Amino acid sequence: MSTLSKKDELLLRIRDHGKLSTAEQLRLTLLLSFPAIVAQLSTILMFYIDDAMVGSLGAQASASIGIIATTTWLFWSIISCVATGFSVQVAHLVGANNLSRARDVFRQSLLAAIVVSAITMTVGVLISGSLPLWLGGGEDIAVDASIYFFIFILGTPMAMINMLSSSMLRCAGNIKVPSVTNVVMCVLDVVFNFFLILPSRSVFFTFLSFNVYLSIPGAGLGVAGAALGTLTAEVLCASYLFWYASTRCPELRLKGSPGSYMPERAILRKAVDIAGPVFLQRALMNAAQIVTTIIVAPLGAIAIAANTLGITAESLCYMPGYGIGEAATTLVGQSYGAKRYRLTERFAWMTTLLGMGVMTLMGLIMYIAAPLMMASLTPDEMVRQLGVECLRIEAWAEPGFAASIVAMSCFIGVGDTKRPAFMNLFSMWFVRVTLAALLAPKYGLHGVWMGMAIELTFRGVIFLVRLKWENWMKIKTQSLSQETVSQRAINE
Repeated sequence: MSTLSKKDELLLRIRDHGKLSTAEQLRLTLLLSFPAIVAQLSTILMFYIDDAMVGSLGAQASASIGIIATTTWLFWSIISCVATGFSVQVAHLVGANNLSRARDVFRQSLLAAIVVSAITMTVGVLISGSLPLWLGGGEDIAVDASIYFFIFILGTPMAMINMLSSSMLRCAGNIKVPSVTNVVMCVLDVVFNFFLILPSRSVFFTFLSFNVYLSIPGAGLGVAGAALGTLTAEVLCASYLFWYASTRCPELRLKGSPGSYMPERAILRKAVDIAGPVFLQRALMNAAQIVTTIIVAPLGAIAIAANTLGITAESLCYMPGYGIGEAATTLVGQSYGAKRYRLTERFAWMTTLLGMGVMTLMGLIMYIAAPLMMASLTPDEMVRQLGVECLRIEAWAEPGFAASIVAMSCFIGVGDTKRPAFMNLFSMWFVRVTLAALLAPKYGLHGVWMGMAIELTFRGVIFLVRLKWENWMKIKTQSLSQETVSQRAINE
């Protein structure tokens, strides 16, 4: 007879309206957050090693990836929104103990995922040749940038399966499997890239008084090798995640659960209602980041490389926030689906404050370790120095950035995406882009990062205000009062 883990036991109490003390709520938050944080940090480690390998080829190689980085984020955002629209419904249904309906949503999400990823891939392939020039890149980096983006975009269908399966498992309460798989994908990516990016080389070292010579094979594909390594790792891990979600996860497994793969109107409409504003927000925010890239591009290859590598380095701070945000969506979504509104609010504040604490600590570490972080990414002294200065500007904004990341994840957990999307867009376009355009001519890349730090702090403040004073769960006061009276012993 199988025994439930502590995490599964606590999640089951949410669905069954069992009592959860404050200590148990915090424990559940940590149990779900920790593997997600580890997965996010492993992703950053992967980017660090990738960028270091590419950076060893010179500033132009780093700039060729940096110039199209914001566009790759845009295409990733498109497919991740599809996963969000369907997986949030699964969180609500699992919280309500309606597992058969949760499986229906998972099954019907597959066709939508295939269609969207195919369209996205086709558009990406068509624009890959001209994209770097559109973004203001010079002829010296355009060819490598186009090749990287072309290979990247070919992996869109598998990236879609990866994101969909991961989101479904997390919202069903299983964060461990997608997190561990993500770590494995990062390790595979680094191994593949090691042999694909760099050329064959000889290594000499002394071991136990013996001189050892090793000949390490390498394809020497440079920037193209980085894209191929990532694509190969993603194909392997996406295949495993889909197999696990559809056959092994009790809440999601499709085997022995008959039903149609054609999306029902109600499920599709709800997916669009949830994902539509998120997609619009992410698309326009990525568009703003592309505009920022265009603002940075005239500053030269050194500034482009420093900006790109600085963003990679800074992600060490904010990726733990996204990991806690994943836990927040699960906890808030399932509590909301179970109609436990007080518990929903408690989890929202608990995860948001945890995210702010973790990212404040990471910001302090980044400020101190900025020289070491940049030195690990590039041998170019000018790029390193500029990157260090920008990172130390950004470190002050990490608490506000954390508040916006985790609070947004809480709002997504209850399906509330329209107003938060508008808040993000207003902050990005009217604060960050405006400040970058005003400050870049005088202060260069420093001005762009000053604008970014001011905007992230502003964004965090407005999200905390909404979390505190607005009825973001969209429930009637009467319903909340009734729950307080009838379930005070459970929720308090």
